[in-house]
Amino acid sequence: MQVQAATSQDPVDPDSKVPVHVAIIMDGNGRWAAKRGLPRIAGHKVGVDCIQGVLESLSAKGVQFVTLYAFSTENWNRPASEVQGILEILYDALREQTQTLHANNVRIIHIGKVGRLSSRLSEAVAHAQELTTDNTGITLNVAFDYGGRDEILEAVRRIIRDGVPVEELDEDRFNSYLFTAHSPDPDLIIRTGGEMRVSNFLLWQSAYSEYYPTSTLWPDLNSAELEKALEAFGNRERRFGRVKSGA
Repeated sequence: MQVQAATSQDPVDPDSKVPVHVAIIMDGNGRWAAKRGLPRIAGHKVGVDCIQGVLESLSAKGVQFVTLYAFSTENWNRPASEVQGILEILYDALREQTQTLHANNVRIIHIGKVGRLSSRLSEAVAHAQELTTDNTGITLNVAFDYGGRDEILEAVRRIIRDGVPVEELDEDRFNSYLFTAHSPDPDLIIRTGGEMRVSNFLLWQSAYSEYYPTSTLWPDLNSAELEKALEAFGNRERRFGRVKSGA
């Protein structure tokens, strides 16, 4: 997993057949568990255990950034027992997997709010980021307590607080205030679980992302399905508002 990381300033190559940044809406944990007669929280636990394999598969293909939509700002509205279980799973995952990810040269970055997290979970997040900050392999963005609208509002608030002159505000300056300022925009967004909606995920950054929905539930996402997604991406022509080649 020794992939050299890109920077958010790297230009997008519209002809590249391999996405630099893959983002995934991880949907289907609860349904995966229900199909097996298990509690929903069991699906979330298996879902977390799948992350390492997904990173290995994508890294082997040359992907340099992966963003996983783990918990949205709206997910706090789920039953309290499920929310608490997810928080515990995240804490356990950070405690158990951070060292392995670090050994594999993965850089871990949390995107989203931290104010609603417990002190021990906030400390675990901070530790994972600090430990891996100098790693040069694949970057793993964990979107936890994240919402696209909330991110944009927070960026606007910070811009106002910093007194940025209106004439100096452009897309690049605005990007620098987003949680994802360290990453290029996602080239490919995969949604597992068969749903066909954006779910408040990377609203600003996904302006020209290619989408790949799959009915495969997140815990069942394997290297073969990821290969299909990457192949579909490679067969698309990204025009970014330009005229189709040869037209």
